[in-house]
Amino acid sequence: TFLINVMRNEIFRKGKAYTTFIESTPELFETHYKLDRTTKILEFLANKMVNVNPGPKPYLESRIVPEIDLSKKISGTRDEFLRLGAREFARKIYRTKKLYVTDTTMRDGQQSLLATRMRTKEVAGAARATNLYLKDSYSIEAWGGATYDTMYRFLKESPWKRLDLLRERMPNVMIQMLLRASSLVGYKIYPDNVIKHFIKVSSDHGVDIYRIFDAMNSIDNMALPIEEVLKAGKIAEGTICYSGDIMDPREKKFTLDYYINKAKQLEELGCHVIAVKDMAALLKPYAAKKLVEELKAELKIPIHLHTHDTTGNGIATYLMAAEAGVDIVDCAIGSMSSLTSQPSMNALVEALRGTPRDTRIDPDGLLVLNHYYEHERKAYKTFESDVNSPNPEIYKYEIPGGQYSNFAAQVNSIGSGGSFDEIKRLYKEADELLGGIIKVTPTSKSVGDLAIFMQKNHLTKKNIFEKAQDLIFPDSVVSYLKGELGQPEGGFPEEFQKLVLKDQKPITVRPGSLIPDEDFDKIARHLREHYYMDSMEDPGVMEQKVLSYALYPRVYEDYCEHFQAYNDVSKLESHVYFYGLRPGEETVIQIEDGIDTIIKFISASEADEKGMRTLQFEVNGFLREITILDKSFEVKADNRLKVDPRNPGHLGAVLSGRICDIGIKVGDHVNKNDPLMVIEAMKLEMTVTSKVSGTVEEIYVEEGDEVNEDTLLVTFSVDPDQRKEEYHPNLPEMDLSKLDDDELKVIPGQDQ
Repeated sequence: TFLINVMRNEIFRKGKAYTTFIESTPELFETHYKLDRTTKILEFLANKMVNVNPGPKPYLESRIVPEIDLSKKISGTRDEFLRLGAREFARKIYRTKKLYVTDTTMRDGQQSLLATRMRTKEVAGAARATNLYLKDSYSIEAWGGATYDTMYRFLKESPWKRLDLLRERMPNVMIQMLLRASSLVGYKIYPDNVIKHFIKVSSDHGVDIYRIFDAMNSIDNMALPIEEVLKAGKIAEGTICYSGDIMDPREKKFTLDYYINKAKQLEELGCHVIAVKDMAALLKPYAAKKLVEELKAELKIPIHLHTHDTTGNGIATYLMAAEAGVDIVDCAIGSMSSLTSQPSMNALVEALRGTPRDTRIDPDGLLVLNHYYEHERKAYKTFESDVNSPNPEIYKYEIPGGQYSNFAAQVNSIGSGGSFDEIKRLYKEADELLGGIIKVTPTSKSVGDLAIFMQKNHLTKKNIFEKAQDLIFPDSVVSYLKGELGQPEGGFPEEFQKLVLKDQKPITVRPGSLIPDEDFDKIARHLREHYYMDSMEDPGVMEQKVLSYALYPRVYEDYCEHFQAYNDVSKLESHVYFYGLRPGEETVIQIEDGIDTIIKFISASEADEKGMRTLQFEVNGFLREITILDKSFEVKADNRLKVDPRNPGHLGAVLSGRICDIGIKVGDHVNKNDPLMVIEAMKLEMTVTSKVSGTVEEIYVEEGDEVNEDTLLVTFSVDPDQRKEEYHPNLPEMDLSKLDDDELKVIPGQDQ
């Protein structure tokens, strides 16, 4: 570090060093900052190796980035877009015979297969090759959807940095994002000023195409985002989400006329393209042909079809749609395609080669990307779902492909992995209770949360009205039935709405019209006060941080706290980020720009009597030791109490998760059904409510604590009128006629 400081010193660089230069320049010896950042990285690795993935690390290789000729001049579809403008570019697509494709690998492909865990390392590694080999594609879907939340929540990375990096490395292709209309990249409706500012900032940072959808196909919820995208001069893809089966004569809600009318309304709003989003792979091949034919007959703008290959029908669906004249389809690179992802681009390109709908995509270039993702996917094996073959039961359960792997991971995280088949069945029942709705984020989350809630509380469609009178439902279910996401086609099921909302009144207007503007200046002050970083001095970076907090306050604060604890972990290779290092293994990371730091793991001690373990590393050849608490030791010594289900004054956790938003203190009086705290398990938030009226005697958890199912959370002194008299259960009558025959009535050898 001393030599680096010397080399960076301006006096030394200009050749003006003098005899006493070293002793009169004390800053040459300032090594603490880099050492501190190195220590934080070592502490992150130690925690990962001891507490997160303590088992043997699988043998995984670092990235092998495709080699391409960077001097080669490239002209792609984005160059056409910048020359023609949004409207004329869309007209060119509409008039062209070839079938355009969108590559979803960087967003929906990895979201659907790998629970959205693909890090920027892998995405950026493919970017330059993607810019070259897919220069004639329609777009690269690389941002939005679940990626924004997941990057902060699980990957501890900035989605804005990813967007900037992709824009830099893919200058000639169109970057597309998935925008949940007025929910943006979240699970609720946001204030209008947040919607406007988010679209402006993301547009400035390189998004070219916005696929705008609403979970209820609400035109009202889509109108403002569409207007803002048009103002920004970017392509607005108005989207209709597909559900049901237009070929089924029994279908009364989601009919062909329903979709045609929605598409016409979106065209009237000025959309450049109409997308059909088949997120659950319900659109069958002949239904696709019929739907596209009718849309082409009614509209004068391009049609973009999106589906998943969960059922195995994806390629057939696209080929039938291509015959009917669809303009653009979504595919993923072969090694990241099929099953819950999109159909294979490699397969589709070959299927149409030499036909009038030839995509004109280079199949050899696709193979380069195919090999890259095939290699990188190995590091993410632990996040893959259990879908290993086409799954026709999707037609029955209707779980969206983009939700499936995340949903499976969520179920596992709360300790219910062995009950996933039961939860899938309850997913269908939950959907029916909610009225048979369009299932896409955020409504699919409501259905999934309700299914988990039903499983945890032993509820079914048949008994829920009887057994759930006093239960508080998950926040996402309450929000949906309260109308906070908008109004579904045909309205809400009234009986179930009353059961869930209790005394709350639903809203009947556009939700955004009731939400006050967000105070961006207040958020900025809060972030500066509690989570200051040097980058906040850049106004452009600060507006990104403010937006992130406005969208996900708790998640963004957790990200900031992780950054303060461990610094920037995004530069670690992915297999090191997820698993740490094996004894003797080393990795290279640039803790400072342009300077490689070599970290080698030597060994780890056993836990001492306090549960502390010491890990030895070499950093650029120098020995460093990190001492860390082994939390498995802490669990073994954990005296945390379990709830006694027979004690009405005990309140326990109903699922495993993290405690947050504790709203009570010792001595408070609460009434039955009062909210007390929240348990968060991945993206499921369950409000814990009091089962009795009484006074809080003891709170056994703090915010941030991880708890298991049946952990004791709170004890109460129950109000007298709430206490039940002791009683004995009914026992079978004793047959006294046989008492004389009871061989136990006399004990041999004892006095009579």
